[in-house]
Amino acid sequence: MADIRPFRAWRPRPDIADRVAALPYDVYDRAEARAEVEREPLSFLGIDRPETQFPKEYDMYAPEVYDKARDLLWSRIDSGDFVRDEAPCYYIYDQCFMGRSQTGIVAVSSVDDYLSGVIKKHENTLEAKEQDRIRHVDTCDMQTGPIFLCYRRDEELGRVIQGVMDGSAPLYDFETPQGVRSRVWRIDAERDVAAVNGAFGRMDAVYIADGHHRCASAVKVALKRRAEAHTDVTGAPYDYFLSVLFPDDQLMIMDYNRVVRDLRGRSAEEFIAELGERFEVIEEKEAVHPAAKGEFGLYLSGRWYRLRVGEKLLSDDAVESLDVSILQNVVLSPMLGIDDPKKDPRIGFVGGIRGLEELERLCDDEGWAAAFSMYPTDIHELFRVADEGRLMPPKSTWFEPKLLSGLFLHQLT
Repeated sequence: MADIRPFRAWRPRPDIADRVAALPYDVYDRAEARAEVEREPLSFLGIDRPETQFPKEYDMYAPEVYDKARDLLWSRIDSGDFVRDEAPCYYIYDQCFMGRSQTGIVAVSSVDDYLSGVIKKHENTLEAKEQDRIRHVDTCDMQTGPIFLCYRRDEELGRVIQGVMDGSAPLYDFETPQGVRSRVWRIDAERDVAAVNGAFGRMDAVYIADGHHRCASAVKVALKRRAEAHTDVTGAPYDYFLSVLFPDDQLMIMDYNRVVRDLRGRSAEEFIAELGERFEVIEEKEAVHPAAKGEFGLYLSGRWYRLRVGEKLLSDDAVESLDVSILQNVVLSPMLGIDDPKKDPRIGFVGGIRGLEELERLCDDEGWAAAFSMYPTDIHELFRVADEGRLMPPKSTWFEPKLLSGLFLHQLT
């Protein structure tokens, strides 16, 4: 059963929360991160991306860069920018974006649940990306970015959440520059805390939606500290990681689209003809948002096409039935020679939040040969893959809105 606990969060003072809260560290490149910190000096991004405090060409992985993150964090705690609740609490984190809301529970989740498979993953992680966050978390003694988890909807838990929201004023209520209304409530009544804990305790699985690298890093920090303490006894703060857990019926997965550099020597006409052997190909007058599973948009030479997969290419397999797998197995690998999309520079990935106009721009202005628009992966497809202990192809899901960093901090000692 899932061990999801309340905790004593460090969090920003209400009068500066909107200035502190920042998008996750990994949605920015280096120049973008520097520009954002210059725009808003209170942004938590300055701590999450401490290389912004150094000259532009400075080694962002140097030990002193991580030391700077620690010093900045604790100086701001000492100055009163962050406050800490006296007793362990759960928190409600509600995000409203594009006319819809998702409401999660902020808590700490068990490292051992991750190791035992109660917390299920659907992606592999890269060691190099893990090492950066391992060093950041360990040096700061703080987890600063929550892991995005999800669970199958629980009616009792939903009633507790709604009761707290209806019965008290939020701690925070602000809108981000991206247009996301963000509200936070505290769950501290003993009865409500017990109800939340009990609801999660009845769940046999929760799922990582986004943040696999942050999660793996938190686990490795815990194992490192256990080894340093020469103990197998668990229950220390570092044995839990910061997370926000959302019910499956509230989540929005957007399309995660693809662009390719070349057609492997084919002309546009030859490429369309070869695709016609695998798909029903329909030229369209407007940009193509796929309307159902098994349908793809193609932007090529200034024109849009709708591709519909044939019956013989469909599968009941949890992974092979994913649209991202069909595109990979039918087009990207056999036709274009893109066998490892994680490493091949001939493919790029574009989150659906950027719109189909971005696909057109990349092809028309940036030299990409073609773009594929995708039908979004369904959350229950993710559950099925994870339940089977399998992995999805890279860049299968794009969740919006992103969880903000700096609103909740989990100290490890």
